[in-house]
Amino acid sequence: MQESQNIEWKETWRDEYLKWICGFANANGGKIFIGKNDKGEIIGLKNSEKLLEDIPNKVKDILGIMVDVNLFKTEKGDFIEIITEKQPFPVNYKGQYHYRSGSTKQELKGIALDKFLLEKKGKKWDSVSIPNVSVNDLKSETIEFFKIKAVKSKRIDESILSENNQITLENLKLFENEYLKRAAILLFHPDPEKYITGAFVKIGYFQSDTELIFQDEIHGNLFEQAERTIETLYTKYIKAIISYEGIHRIETYEYPKEAVREAVLNAITHKDYSAGTPVQISVYNDKLMIWNYGQLPESWTIENLLKKHSSIPFNPDIANTFFRAGYIEAWGRGTIKIIEQCKKQQLPLPGIFNQGKDFWLIFRKDIYVEEFLKQYKLNERQLHALLKWKINKEITNSIYSKEFNITDRTALRDLNDLVRKGLLNKVGEKRNTKYTFKL
Repeated sequence: MQESQNIEWKETWRDEYLKWICGFANANGGKIFIGKNDKGEIIGLKNSEKLLEDIPNKVKDILGIMVDVNLFKTEKGDFIEIITEKQPFPVNYKGQYHYRSGSTKQELKGIALDKFLLEKKGKKWDSVSIPNVSVNDLKSETIEFFKIKAVKSKRIDESILSENNQITLENLKLFENEYLKRAAILLFHPDPEKYITGAFVKIGYFQSDTELIFQDEIHGNLFEQAERTIETLYTKYIKAIISYEGIHRIETYEYPKEAVREAVLNAITHKDYSAGTPVQISVYNDKLMIWNYGQLPESWTIENLLKKHSSIPFNPDIANTFFRAGYIEAWGRGTIKIIEQCKKQQLPLPGIFNQGKDFWLIFRKDIYVEEFLKQYKLNERQLHALLKWKINKEITNSIYSKEFNITDRTALRDLNDLVRKGLLNKVGEKRNTKYTFKL
């Protein structure tokens, strides 16, 4: 056994350890061992019998919960085990709310405390009501837009078209008693930022991580943000590759529109709006990065998103309305659809990263097209090789030299130049060296 998220070792008892018990109660439960050193070795307790009686009483009187306290007598000495179960209600220590996260205890304050208390009540941030806002303050055009989308998606009966706005929002469960929920403000208010800081989208085109060339901000309610963000990306930031089949002009975008749309909608839907930071989309010459402040469901990892998974929306009321409008699926297929679209267009698989509250989805374009490669001023051999062997996803020196009837030394110079320009990766050494594509 080792000290971990659910286990704590203490040499002696101090009343401040009630904070640790509070932290375990508010998280997933855990055990504290009194009479063990920081290596988990028994060192013994002198007052174990008294502690066996005192600790449960102090926990009950100060924290208001019951814990199991067990005394173990060994040849090395006595030690006590305190077992704390996860509690369905918030537990405080003299007005302070502590929480066990990883192997540390933290006191919850501000936004983190608000969110914790809401969750303990079985509520989500987007379901909290906002007073002094009526249905008449909402944007009727957006509500009408939603109705048309919902009927078209066949997720709401067409009778909704004749409903008044009050009934529509009641049926969407966007009221808490007589007050509109935060979700209703975000979805339908003409200026949700009046009530919720940072409720918008930022888009920027970057030459490098530090060099911003131009940018846009997309404001309005979430339906407007979703539509305008996609429109702005595909009219100003993402290029169309033009080709022809006979006399027919074919437009293929650098990134599949359905995949980008899905990613943008996911970011808007699942963002943690309590943080006051906008969704941020960074466009580079070779990639598109979508960031939002948010987190995966408890105990989930990125692996859950890469396969069929349940749908556990961070903002259930927003997600339900977007689902009714046909914007998102209710079966947790969003990330799978994004991956499928990238495969279909023979693009590199998107990268998905979550560190703390930073959630990134990164699209990478197919850089092995003649239009993109022209900027690198390649010789004819290099250009031909990249276009020919990208399907194989690797080249060797011998294949390259044989293809162009050149010396191994010239082939090596060409290939190393492609590595320096970031177009190939060099793998292995000497005769085992190969040059792989970034797909």
